[in-house]
Amino acid sequence: MTNFSAGIAMLGGLTLAGLIGYNAWSTRRNAPRQPEAPPVDPAPREQVEPSFDGDVEEDLATLPLPERKPGLDALIDVIAPITVDGHVSGEAAIAALPPTWRVGSKPFAVEGLNERTTQWEAPRPGEHYTAFQAGAQLANRNGALNDIEYSEYVVKAQAFADAISGEATFPEMLDEVARARELDQFASAHDAQLSFTLRARQAAWSPGYVHQNASKLGFVVGVIPGRMVLPSAHAGSPPLLGLAFDTQAALAEDPTQSAVREVTLSLDVPQVPRSEQPFVRMREAAIALAAAMDGQVTDDNGQLIAASALDVIGADLEGLYDTLDARDVAAGSPQARRLFS
Repeated sequence: MTNFSAGIAMLGGLTLAGLIGYNAWSTRRNAPRQPEAPPVDPAPREQVEPSFDGDVEEDLATLPLPERKPGLDALIDVIAPITVDGHVSGEAAIAALPPTWRVGSKPFAVEGLNERTTQWEAPRPGEHYTAFQAGAQLANRNGALNDIEYSEYVVKAQAFADAISGEATFPEMLDEVARARELDQFASAHDAQLSFTLRARQAAWSPGYVHQNASKLGFVVGVIPGRMVLPSAHAGSPPLLGLAFDTQAALAEDPTQSAVREVTLSLDVPQVPRSEQPFVRMREAAIALAAAMDGQVTDDNGQLIAASALDVIGADLEGLYDTLDARDVAAGSPQARRLFS
């Protein structure tokens, strides 16, 4: 081989090596970011066994009490009183309840006036009730209660009244349907569901990488794959924020190779109390995640969201909160959570 041929061969080898090296670097650079390995504890902590002698060890979490289900409310429900002679046992009332709890797309409910506590509640075994009321929600995000749904409501409530030998008194259908339309118009004009999209600048993220960074801000894994939530401090309340990414990436056989290029932060405004400052938390979470994950905060169209735009959104939300308060459906209240559902 001549010197010239040897030079050409060497140059070709160097070029090939350079291409291989570049491709390897590019692959590493564009591979989904992976979560950091957890630190290894050289002295494993002794496991504490639960105590069942009436005392709970400090390391065990205390389970929150379930939230009491909100009752019927004349503000957002059509309500028919049902009178009875004497009292009706809880067992008899439960046996008379309908098999389904909806009329069309609206919730239906029956409550009894507890003879012992004088409180309205869903019928319970072992209790006695001196009166009942049956209600259907006037409006929700599926629209206003209509004539057909009202008629179905009357049929269900009357069947319950007949089964307990009671007498139901129904309000005028035209009045209630008109009230439902007005409430629905108000709710539609004052509903707000916000979302930010966090997009990767360069390398994509693995699901584990998203989980690790979001969990540092208090997010926990949700029921649906690819969804996390920021829990409320109040037991039984809806989460403050949602965080979602591609479900298929979360369900992949090897999630470490799944490439997530964007995640969505969401806030259902009427569901969360103003006192929790959910928009402030949403804004802080978006900025923190963008900094930690090398991302950028955008709207649904991919446009960057400026800090001044976030200030405007925050001011608008304060006005919305005031309007909801004035209508007695404050954000996060049982009435608002039912109306905006």
